[in-house]
Amino acid sequence: MRIGAFEIQEPLPEFKDLHAIVLLYPWVDAGSVGTLTLERLEKHFEAKELAKLHRPGNFFDFTRYRPTSQFVDGRRVTVIPNTNIYYALRTDGPDLLFVHLMEPHAFSERYIKSVVELLKTLDIKRYCRISGMYNAVPHTRPLRVTGSPGLEKMPSMADIITPRQGTGGYQGPTSIMNSLTEELEKLGVEMMNFMVHLPHYLSLEEDYAGAARIMEVLCALYDFPRDLVEADRGVRQYKDVGVQVEHINALVTQLEEYYDDQHPSKPEESSPLSPDVESFLREIGQKLDDR
Repeated sequence: MRIGAFEIQEPLPEFKDLHAIVLLYPWVDAGSVGTLTLERLEKHFEAKELAKLHRPGNFFDFTRYRPTSQFVDGRRVTVIPNTNIYYALRTDGPDLLFVHLMEPHAFSERYIKSVVELLKTLDIKRYCRISGMYNAVPHTRPLRVTGSPGLEKMPSMADIITPRQGTGGYQGPTSIMNSLTEELEKLGVEMMNFMVHLPHYLSLEEDYAGAARIMEVLCALYDFPRDLVEADRGVRQYKDVGVQVEHINALVTQLEEYYDDQHPSKPEESSPLSPDVESFLREIGQKLDDR
């Protein structure tokens, strides 16, 4: 069965109140936080494959998204990068769709149209994108998570989500995939977006602290089991890298001061930064924040 450019596994399940949890690689999957989170959820819920692109080469450049060679049951298999979609049926709470989106290199409009057509056919009720970006934050403080406007006012989100600063949104280069969310909004789909801000000076290939923070948000939102949050693994990883970055302790100290100045526990505890440090950190934030 085909829906747009997607090959669908049949029979198509009967979903109830379907929510899509989505990542977008590579634009906002810094530290692989979205990938790590979806893979953990898929394993926990024993998710099954629902769909993938029939011909991914129509949309992706395989010199940029490299195929991988793996051994499966004693034989070599070449795994082709694809947009893979899995699902989990639940007795308690909404059914879940796990969507691994990839930015297309060609025929973007057709790609987006196919994704919209598929999600419309499945009648999703909520589109929740989880993401990570590098920012001017220290690894020695709780990772900041921003979300769609108003989410920080939800009781379950109050202690996790940091309100976005400023009255205007980000303006500048972005992903063509943002037009996907615009199309879904026109269909009346509820939109949610969570982004964890990661230390830009670490740039870890797999940031487990960031993944744990995103999982913490989803557990609060969906009442998932708390043992899905692998906080200890992230703590150990940051502790290990902390030893390796001793030579930039001065920068970390500046970032801590900047972080505490923005999020003081008590107003009188906040101390002003030097003009040079403040200018440096704000320049980083303008380049990296909320894309």
